[in-house]
Amino acid sequence: MWWQKMRKLFTPDAGAENTPTARTIHSSTPRGDWVACLNSAGSHRMVYYEWGDPDNPEVVICVHGLTRTGRDFDALAAQLSRHYRVICPDIAGRGLSDWLPVKSEYGIPRYTADCQQLIAKIQPQRLYWVGTSMGGLIGMTLAAQQQPIAKLVLNDVGAVIAAEALARIGSYLTALPRFSSLSQAQAYLRQIHAPFGPLTDAQWAHLTRHSVRQEGDGHWVLHYDPGIAFPFLSAFAPQTVDLWPLYEAVRCPTLLIRGAESDLLPRTVAQAMTDRGPCATLVEFPGIGHAPALLDQAQIAVVRDFLLDQKG
Repeated sequence: MWWQKMRKLFTPDAGAENTPTARTIHSSTPRGDWVACLNSAGSHRMVYYEWGDPDNPEVVICVHGLTRTGRDFDALAAQLSRHYRVICPDIAGRGLSDWLPVKSEYGIPRYTADCQQLIAKIQPQRLYWVGTSMGGLIGMTLAAQQQPIAKLVLNDVGAVIAAEALARIGSYLTALPRFSSLSQAQAYLRQIHAPFGPLTDAQWAHLTRHSVRQEGDGHWVLHYDPGIAFPFLSAFAPQTVDLWPLYEAVRCPTLLIRGAESDLLPRTVAQAMTDRGPCATLVEFPGIGHAPALLDQAQIAVVRDFLLDQKG
């Protein structure tokens, strides 16, 4: 039953079987697979979506934000898959991944351990990391631990997390809306994720499809465990969080993407990050808050060019 539920989100290519072991390299949809990860009560599955040649030793792992899923990266992954094997997980408690039985374990330490298990499974020869918000914090944590990350992309997250953004995120994280239709769900997501910037109707429809799940009574709900809210609110009370020691332990080349209107990553902090730690290359996108969705060509090109530059 679990696997049938997972397969429903994948549209098979003509003449190809869409299973976790399919060897399709060029496809408009990703392949699906999962990795077993440990938790204090046993184990859980972390689902991931894979693009590109499964034998390519150069791997990009893309990790989403707090309430998002790995399917946020479909547009980026499809383009990067021409050069890399691209892996986009649903972090535990989101999307098709299992919910954790002990809710207090929802946090960066557990997510980092799960991603280490993922890395151990796929065994990249060369690893690149693209992380949006929470995904960037996981990437910073791994890179600071001297994990072999060749290049790091931080999408609108950095050495300081502003209190006002944490308060805003906490306000919608604790809401448990139910929708009678996908169009109603999309209207809600357009409102709470308005800082993503101007997206097309097709892009909002794509994000909505992978942001909700349908319950037995026909209503739609957000596709994450409401339990993720409690450790977030306790760990990140609405006060500024200082992560400079973590950032300054990073040694790999780093690209810092910032929405020019971001309330999570202050511009003064982003500028300081270009002079401290790995001395990140900063790119800002006007008219966007937290966080750039990495769906349009200009944003995708910035990531692609950074990863491919001086690739040796």
